[in-house]
Amino acid sequence: MAAQVEQAYLNVATALAAVGGSFDDVAKLTVYVVNWSGEKMAALGAGVERAARRLEVNPIKPVTLIPVAALGEPDLLVEIDAVAVLQ
Repeated sequence: MAAQVEQAYLNVATALAAVGGSFDDVAKLTVYVVNWSGEKMAALGAGVERAARRLEVNPIKPVTLIPVAALGEPDLLVEIDAVAVLQ
Protein backbone atom coordinates (compact mmCIF):
# COMPACT_ATOMS: atom_id res chain seq x y z
CA MET A 1 0.00 0.00 0.00
CA ALA A 2 2.84 2.42 0.78
CA ALA A 3 4.14 2.07 -2.78
CA GLN A 4 0.70 2.88 -4.20
CA VAL A 5 0.36 5.93 -1.94
CA GLU A 6 3.80 7.15 -3.00
CA GLN A 7 2.95 6.66 -6.68
CA ALA A 8 -0.40 8.43 -6.31
CA TYR A 9 1.34 11.49 -4.82
CA LEU A 10 3.91 11.42 -7.61
CA ASN A 11 1.08 11.21 -10.16
CA VAL A 12 -0.54 14.31 -8.67
CA ALA A 13 2.76 16.16 -8.92
CA THR A 14 3.23 15.04 -12.54
CA ALA A 15 -0.27 16.19 -13.50
CA LEU A 16 0.29 19.56 -11.84
CA ALA A 17 3.67 20.01 -13.54
CA ALA A 18 1.98 19.40 -16.90
CA VAL A 19 -0.13 22.53 -16.36
CA GLY A 20 2.61 24.67 -14.82
CA GLY A 21 1.85 23.90 -11.19
CA SER A 22 3.49 22.04 -8.36
CA PHE A 23 2.48 20.11 -5.27
CA ASP A 24 2.72 23.41 -3.37
CA ASP A 25 -0.43 24.48 -5.28
CA VAL A 26 -2.50 21.68 -3.71
CA ALA A 27 -5.24 23.09 -1.50
CA LYS A 28 -6.90 19.82 -0.46
CA LEU A 29 -6.52 16.08 -0.87
CA THR A 30 -9.08 13.31 -0.70
CA VAL A 31 -7.60 9.86 -0.14
CA TYR A 32 -9.74 6.82 -0.89
CA VAL A 33 -8.49 3.61 0.78
CA VAL A 34 -9.86 0.14 0.11
CA ASN A 35 -10.92 -1.72 3.28
CA TRP A 36 -9.51 0.96 5.60
CA SER A 37 -8.45 -0.03 9.09
CA GLY A 38 -6.22 1.69 11.62
CA GLU A 39 -3.46 -0.79 10.84
CA LYS A 40 -3.10 0.80 7.39
CA MET A 41 -2.15 4.20 8.86
CA ALA A 42 1.56 3.29 9.04
CA ALA A 43 1.64 2.29 5.35
CA LEU A 44 -0.25 5.42 4.38
CA GLY A 45 2.18 7.59 6.32
CA ALA A 46 5.20 5.79 4.89
CA GLY A 47 4.00 6.34 1.33
CA VAL A 48 3.34 10.03 1.95
CA GLU A 49 6.77 10.44 3.57
CA ARG A 50 8.58 8.73 0.68
CA ALA A 51 6.77 10.86 -1.90
CA ALA A 52 7.48 14.05 0.07
CA ARG A 53 11.20 13.23 0.14
CA ARG A 54 11.28 12.51 -3.60
CA LEU A 55 9.32 15.65 -4.44
CA GLU A 56 11.07 17.77 -1.80
CA VAL A 57 7.73 19.18 -0.62
CA ASN A 58 5.80 19.53 2.60
CA PRO A 59 3.05 16.91 2.23
CA ILE A 60 0.89 18.40 4.97
CA LYS A 61 -2.33 19.54 3.34
CA PRO A 62 -5.96 19.44 4.40
CA VAL A 63 -6.89 15.82 3.75
CA THR A 64 -10.04 13.74 3.91
CA LEU A 65 -9.68 9.97 4.16
CA ILE A 66 -12.62 8.00 2.78
CA PRO A 67 -12.82 4.22 3.24
CA VAL A 68 -14.20 2.42 0.19
CA ALA A 69 -15.06 -1.19 -0.63
CA ALA A 70 -13.23 -1.11 -3.97
CA LEU A 71 -11.80 1.17 -6.64
CA GLY A 72 -12.08 1.03 -10.44
CA GLU A 73 -9.19 -1.43 -10.82
CA PRO A 74 -9.09 -4.52 -8.58
CA ASP A 75 -5.36 -4.14 -7.78
CA LEU A 76 -5.70 -0.55 -6.57
CA LEU A 77 -5.64 -0.04 -2.81
CA VAL A 78 -5.59 3.76 -2.80
CA GLU A 79 -6.66 6.67 -4.97
CA ILE A 80 -5.94 10.35 -4.40
CA ASP A 81 -8.02 13.25 -5.62
CA ALA A 82 -6.34 16.65 -5.40
CA VAL A 83 -7.74 20.16 -5.63
CA ALA A 84 -5.11 22.70 -6.62
CA VAL A 85 -5.25 26.45 -7.08
CA LEU A 86 -3.09 27.82 -9.87
CA GLN A 87 -2.54 31.53 -10.32
